[in-house]
Amino acid sequence: MSTIWVVLIAILALVAGVALGFFLARKYMMDYLKKNPPINEQMLRTMMMQMGQKPSQKKINQMMRAMSNQMDNPKK
Repeated sequence: MSTIWVVLIAILALVAGVALGFFLARKYMMDYLKKNPPINEQMLRTMMMQMGQKPSQKKINQMMRAMSNQMDNPKK
């Protein structure tokens, strides 16, 4: 009888650890990406020039704002 309890507690602890680790890692990555966005204005300007567009500062600011809003309000 006690062996069953030990196995059950071990399984519950494993599941709880995996769930807690997942949510902590997710929170860490979201904070990291908010502080260090994967794309900056220079990258965006280069990408637009490669696509044959002449990037204006207004258009770059607009796209950066849109990406920032998307990071702040993720869809659930």
